[in-house]
Amino acid sequence: METDQVKKIVEALLFATDQPLPVSVIKNILGELQEGQDIEKMITEIADDYMQRGAPVELRFVAEGWQFSTKKEFSPWIRRLYKEKTTFRLSVSALETLSIVAYKQPITRSEIEEIRGVEVTTVMETLLERKLVHIVGRKETIGRPLLYGTTMEFLRHFGLEHLSELPSLEELAPAPEADEEPSPAETTAEETPAETGSAEAGRNEPPGAGGSN
Repeated sequence: METDQVKKIVEALLFATDQPLPVSVIKNILGELQEGQDIEKMITEIADDYMQRGAPVELRFVAEGWQFSTKKEFSPWIRRLYKEKTTFRLSVSALETLSIVAYKQPITRSEIEEIRGVEVTTVMETLLERKLVHIVGRKETIGRPLLYGTTMEFLRHFGLEHLSELPSLEELAPAPEADEEPSPAETTAEETPAETGSAEAGRNEPPGAGGSN
């Protein structure tokens, strides 16, 4: 089969999927058709085609796969189309718990509770239901508690390609507070030597420097 036809098949697969599609999956679907073809190059060309013609959709690499999505400037109109469809919002406690899992994974529920200082059973059930976290194994310790980590859906939901794109903890740290302004007494004490110095400099000028009497 000609390269152009294979490229059209790849584009059709990307258009039809509702989840990020890894290149490996595309190759498996194509089977023998992908032999001798540069699938990665095809996908890049498809993405460039949509970008160059200013299409309202774009092909993005997210959550270790490729997926078409509408551009942000068209989101108000898309929301009108799906106004009957409710979108879920995470509570503050759920976001805090999710961030701990993201940065500390793999992590047990008791370790999360130790960090947060509260019980997180209900919150974890919500995150599991939303497929933002999943069980990744068991910790080799007494009781062998479950270990949790983030999912591909987590990456897709937050528009990340990899976990490495998460901001560092240093970047998330609050900026140091600005130094307090000096008190009036401190300001006066600092300004006095300068004023005194100016007066002394005036007195040390040679006679006649200030003009004739």
